[in-house]
Amino acid sequence: MVTPTPLDRIRVGSAPDSWGVWFPDDPRQVPWERFLDEVAEAGYEWIELGPYGYLPTDPARLRDEVARRNLKVSAGTVFTGMHRGPSVWADTWAHVSQVAALTQAMGARHLVVIPSFWRDDKTAEILEPPELTAEQWAHLTKGMERLGHEVRETYGLDIVVHPHADTHIDTEEHVERFLDSTDAELVNLCLDTGHYAYCGGDSVKLVETYGERIGYLHLKQVDPDILAEVVAHGVPFGPAVQRGVMCEPPSGVPELGPVLEAAQKLGVELFAIVEQDMYPCEPDKPLPIAVRTRRFLRSCGA
Repeated sequence: MVTPTPLDRIRVGSAPDSWGVWFPDDPRQVPWERFLDEVAEAGYEWIELGPYGYLPTDPARLRDEVARRNLKVSAGTVFTGMHRGPSVWADTWAHVSQVAALTQAMGARHLVVIPSFWRDDKTAEILEPPELTAEQWAHLTKGMERLGHEVRETYGLDIVVHPHADTHIDTEEHVERFLDSTDAELVNLCLDTGHYAYCGGDSVKLVETYGERIGYLHLKQVDPDILAEVVAHGVPFGPAVQRGVMCEPPSGVPELGPVLEAAQKLGVELFAIVEQDMYPCEPDKPLPIAVRTRRFLRSCGA
């Protein structure tokens, strides 16, 4: 058996998403206590906060719950619509401040920023055109830079923007345009391997080309056969997930080993958080997948 090269700069974790958690409160989701118990049982030591309000928002209580299970927090997550211009800043900052304060209190250093959806992920209703105007691109890039500056000044966190299916930062073209239009001192990227593949991108190529902008990783795979059906029929992201488009590694694409190896070569410490979208799912489904996924990542050296 070939011993994998140790990926000693990659810090592996998982997230509520891998337990089918998309919302702060939903009867189809596992209780937060079970998530924490099972993510620790699966062999992970790092977690994300997930949707704000799913885990306890009192820092002292959350610190206790996390520490009792020998877990640590790597990041919080926010959704934003910066392309809509300065008028959304006040509401955006109110939301971001809540999440950033808890993230900071948990000792984490990153805030994952997801752009708002252009179509509803449940109903498929088209909410906005999928392509931004030049003015909207300017709002998006300047707004993210402002957010990066304010989050760092106020909370000492770095923002990492997450390209995501059914948002305006999705395809290789859009991701590269976003990176080329933003200041690396203020804004970097959370590369989600599954979402990038879902939208036709090559994660290894992106890491090798824009390595200095990769500040964080989400590990995920897509089932290419289901993805082909999704693309052919214009299925929105939510129903695509219900069809199983995001699948357990190593059965999908991209291969995660080469992505992790490319990330290791960057010479910086990076979080690599497993996020297998499974909303909604049976409560007993996530743990066995999480155990197998952790074992697989160890076989890659992570």
